[in-house]
Amino acid sequence: MKTLSVIVPMLNEAAAIASTLRALRRGAPDAEIVVVDGGSIDAGVAIAQPLCDTVIGASRGRAHQMNAGARESHGGALVFVHADTLVPSTFAADIASALSDPAVVGGRFDVKLDSSAIPYRIIGAMISLRSRISRTGTGDQAIFVRRDVFDRLGGFPELELCEDLEFARRLKRSGRVACLRARVTTSARRWNRDGVLRTIVRMWLIRAMYLMGVAPARLKRIYSDTR
Repeated sequence: MKTLSVIVPMLNEAAAIASTLRALRRGAPDAEIVVVDGGSIDAGVAIAQPLCDTVIGASRGRAHQMNAGARESHGGALVFVHADTLVPSTFAADIASALSDPAVVGGRFDVKLDSSAIPYRIIGAMISLRSRISRTGTGDQAIFVRRDVFDRLGGFPELELCEDLEFARRLKRSGRVACLRARVTTSARRWNRDGVLRTIVRMWLIRAMYLMGVAPARLKRIYSDTR
């Protein structure tokens, strides 16, 4: 049995998936890598197949896809990595070190955007700081969890949006969450397309509205697709 299983939800990510999977293989050479496709119409599946252990299909939606990948996988620990996110070379070792503490139920990585421009560097630092203070992470931060804890929590809630926020809140209530200093690198494409200020306002608005009880289906209309 593999110790670590990496679940990568994907939808029309032909431009990004090869780099993501190669970085995963470097950072977690012994891990099981499961790509879960949500119905891509580009070449993403063909590109992914030789670079991972398994490609499966699932109904569209990150929560559905990540839960399907978890069911397909065999590792004692799970980590969920977005298809446009690059992990560090110490990825598997960092997770193993964190989970060597039996009190730790899971965790997340710090994050940076794939642009060296000062606004993007500040955004990455602020996201990391906010999640360190709140002890929660977002999907872009490669959330990891012990399998027994994941199963006990019922996996990701199958919401149209904010499934990562809700899962992170539940994870925090179940035990100690490790906030790793190592950083994953995620795409700045949404910020590039919609503008920094507009994206910040939208992200905070969605988060606040979700915490106030607004249905994720309504929030999905605000959160546009960037593929």
